[in-house]
Amino acid sequence: MPETMTAIEIEGGKGAADALRPVQVERPQPGPGEILIRVRAAGVNRPDLLQRLGFYPPPPGAPATLGLEVAGEVEVAAGRWKVGDRVCALLGGGGYADYAVVDARQALPIPEGFDFVQAAALPETVFTVFANVFEHGALKPGETILIHGGTSGIGTTAIAMAKAAGAIVIATGRGADKKAKALELGADLAVDAKTEDFAQIAKDVGGVDVVLDMVGGAYFEKNLDALKTGGRIVYIAALAGGVLEVPVMKVMQKRAVITGSTLRPRPADEKARLAAEVERVVWPWIAAGKLAPIVDATFPLADAAKAHAHLEAGEHVGKVVLVA
Repeated sequence: MPETMTAIEIEGGKGAADALRPVQVERPQPGPGEILIRVRAAGVNRPDLLQRLGFYPPPPGAPATLGLEVAGEVEVAAGRWKVGDRVCALLGGGGYADYAVVDARQALPIPEGFDFVQAAALPETVFTVFANVFEHGALKPGETILIHGGTSGIGTTAIAMAKAAGAIVIATGRGADKKAKALELGADLAVDAKTEDFAQIAKDVGGVDVVLDMVGGAYFEKNLDALKTGGRIVYIAALAGGVLEVPVMKVMQKRAVITGSTLRPRPADEKARLAAEVERVVWPWIAAGKLAPIVDATFPLADAAKAHAHLEAGEHVGKVVLVA
């Protein structure tokens, strides 16, 4: 193995997409219980954009390099993995590189028939959806979920996972094309959030049990309006407003739960627990053909700046992946 590798640096520490550039750095060294992965593909996610802008610093001990999910081959083994095993993994950072180190417990086997690009599009979105929709949101078979941003990487995964679990899915998208795409991806009902009132449409079909929201304050009042008694609103981002004005009496009357979480800062043991649950519950859905990632575009690792610009443009459907 080479002593150095290509990785993506943020020139100046933060900046626009064009601040990303390939540089040569030392190859990381795995510690006890960690594996070294020869990265073949790395997912690009909105937290990467926030980190590049200086708003989402890596947690203590995580690499400064961007990249929260990868797929590749094991080069240095640990735990249950052998050299040469094909794995995908959830990272604290460091995925935009030729090699990445991760706790062996946070890696999962690449599903049968999946290539590296498809596998790299799984961990961040699948872990996020599982933790927030099924654990915090407690979605059950037969319940109705409202998924905002239904054609995003998270949204497309959430639609597929909710349907695999036997839920009814309402998805929003901005524009007629994205509304149509959400239906194509399996949503039972889709709403053009630019021209239609998603709260009224949801109420017309009986309301929703769970809302998965990445928009934030701008949607809160309508989310609460759409919610059934005992429903749960789960936040995973706040792209259009990080502060909520909460009508407390209405929350009380509906017995509503407002929750949310981040994934990256969780302790290693918690991520390991989550990985085991994802493999137990979600990997059989993949094997049964109920879930596959939607990959919108791929870019060479050296073109990470173009990948970020593509994601920021907001026209994508599904995931953006770098190929190392």
